[in-house]
Amino acid sequence: MEVKKGRPAALLPIGVFLVLYLGLGILFEYVMKIPMGFYNVPIVVVFMIALAAACFQERKGTIDDKIALMAKGIGQPDIITMILIFLTAGIFVGVVGRSSAESVAYFILSVMPARYAAAVLFIISCVVSVSMGTSVGTVTLIMPIAMAVSGASGFALPLCAGSVVGGAMFGDNLSFISDCTIAACNGQGCTMKEKFMKNIRLAFPAAAAALVLILIFSVRTYIGGAVSGEYDLIQVIPYVLVLVCGIAGLNVFAVLFIGIASGSVIVLLTGANTPVGLLKGAGSGVASMYETTIVALMVSALCALIRDNGGFEALLSWIKAGFRGRRGGLIGMGLLVGAMDIATANNTVAIVMASPIARQMREEYGISAPKAASILDTFSCIFQGMIPYGAQMLVAVSTAASLGSPLSAFDVIPYLFYPYMLLICSLISIIFGKNTDD
Repeated sequence: MEVKKGRPAALLPIGVFLVLYLGLGILFEYVMKIPMGFYNVPIVVVFMIALAAACFQERKGTIDDKIALMAKGIGQPDIITMILIFLTAGIFVGVVGRSSAESVAYFILSVMPARYAAAVLFIISCVVSVSMGTSVGTVTLIMPIAMAVSGASGFALPLCAGSVVGGAMFGDNLSFISDCTIAACNGQGCTMKEKFMKNIRLAFPAAAAALVLILIFSVRTYIGGAVSGEYDLIQVIPYVLVLVCGIAGLNVFAVLFIGIASGSVIVLLTGANTPVGLLKGAGSGVASMYETTIVALMVSALCALIRDNGGFEALLSWIKAGFRGRRGGLIGMGLLVGAMDIATANNTVAIVMASPIARQMREEYGISAPKAASILDTFSCIFQGMIPYGAQMLVAVSTAASLGSPLSAFDVIPYLFYPYMLLICSLISIIFGKNTDD
């Protein structure tokens, strides 16, 4: 088999994308002061420019040859499967709705002592994000409750916001319907249960350590207030079924169809929605996945061109020069997806971009598919949870501002205990753990 020679110049399209996306994001967010500046940059358009750069930088072959190569990259079974899972997960979220998240929040607040409300916010965010599979959606729903808790209980708002953002990233890393989990598992060719079992060994100790830190910082500032609200736990059943069936190892499509069917029955029988509203919700859920789907297709096409031109071989040789042995490979893989996340401020995009390179790294360093998927998902969530311009942080800050409590991302960063603890647990596991996948 011929070994393709590495060509650093083939990585130019990635450089074009990163310079444009990161540069425009910084310009909009910090120079022009546009709210959610990074998310005003049209990522699909930027990928189109990068794709054009990949086509025109290499003179060999006609444009038809390059289109055929891109089509081959897009048509891989793992890519098609990933897209179908994205769309099915969108239907599930659209059908079930998000009102159950508030039910979970107010139920837990009602049964836990009010003096521990800041820690309860973290637990609520963990539960809701695992159930919903979206960290941004979790922050959107729970942040107003966090502000009410801060006002009633006397806990510092940055601490409450940090608890919500940290808990949201917990679920983004573990949920069976998270687009990060879908991208990581299908990118590496493993089941969600296999990745879940790898991740949970890191996520639970990190969450426990974060919970202790939140308690230490909050327990002395309680002033006696409490927050309450209405809840209906029957709406949580579809999310519980998805979690249980996923852990049991059922096929991901079967898991999602069970969730969709149970959710449809429950919302119709309880009067929470009508048949027409149910169909509209399913359509809206699918539509919410369109950009993620298009990005996955474009990244696959871009990576096919870069791989054919020797870009991945060049990048892999650099990683091998800096990181030796299996432990070094794991750290290199984590830093690779972390760098992609810092540049794109989107952990799903970072995973999709890093996955093809990670596949080659697995072979070079002897890393299993579930372990590689776990590293990609975990490190992307670590960096996404820390950066001040990530969607999770921006939503938390903008929500606080819209409700009359101005808050800076840099006020919240010191209280992002979960991402910090997850990074520490991950590094300890890599450095001091067995040099195997056991």
